[in-house]
Amino acid sequence: MAKIVECIPNISEGRRLEVVEEIVAEIKKVPGVLLLDYSSNADHNRTVITFIGEPEGVKEAAWRLIIKAAEKIDLDQHTGEHPRLGATDVVPFVPIQGVTMEECVALAKSLGEQVGSELGIPVYLYESAATRPERRNLADVRRGQYEGLKDTINNPARNPDYGPNVLGKAGATIIGARSPLVAFNVNLGTTNLEIAKAIAKGIRGSSGGFVNVKALGVDLSEDGMVQVSMNMVNTQGTPLYRAFDFIKNEAAHYGVPIVGSEIVGLVPLQPMLEVAEYYLNLKGFVPEQILEKRVYNF
Repeated sequence: MAKIVECIPNISEGRRLEVVEEIVAEIKKVPGVLLLDYSSNADHNRTVITFIGEPEGVKEAAWRLIIKAAEKIDLDQHTGEHPRLGATDVVPFVPIQGVTMEECVALAKSLGEQVGSELGIPVYLYESAATRPERRNLADVRRGQYEGLKDTINNPARNPDYGPNVLGKAGATIIGARSPLVAFNVNLGTTNLEIAKAIAKGIRGSSGGFVNVKALGVDLSEDGMVQVSMNMVNTQGTPLYRAFDFIKNEAAHYGVPIVGSEIVGLVPLQPMLEVAEYYLNLKGFVPEQILEKRVYNF
């Protein structure tokens, strides 16, 4: 059985699509690594990239991506709705097949040391790779964003795990290992950002909501709406439909409609089947009833 690791880097560029293409091209140069998806958002000014392969190949692809992003993205000139610390903002490794979480942690640490020592980019380890309990949560590591880190990086509590206590135009990179998650956003038919922030606060686990949900309110006023942007870290514990219904009900209290939702990047089949089963009120439905699953096994 081949060892397969998934890597989902988030880069701080979603407007200059020619730059995104240059960065993504670095992944395609690595033998044995398969680029699965990349999705850019101009409001967030961010691109989420997904690729898989054997551990060392995936690490090499991530390394090349970080180099190219540092060349092409200047955080001093960057603006966008999504929080960020660096040109390559976050690099998670996810075990898919024949790989343990511990092996993904080792990958994260190895890449982090390389980025810090050879590129001079400060690196913070998060989730299962975190060296301190307070750095497990991505939002805590990213608090204050790039601009805030400029003023606090010499504070012992904010010293990076690898690299210098100096922030260049490429900012800092957060590298870690985690279980699969689904990036799920719900758009609200209002330009009132406070409503999105209030709903995000109500649903996210750190504020007393669903323990498996991380959420923030995002301004998409140029599109005439705001957004509740979520990371669903465990869709078995909190299904997508549960989060959607919560947001829909909370929005109704403000007299605001849901105007759409989106999945950013890839999503496993099972959470989508659960959505169909829930909203269609299907009885006794099993995945084997999906035509494509039977065809692929033919």
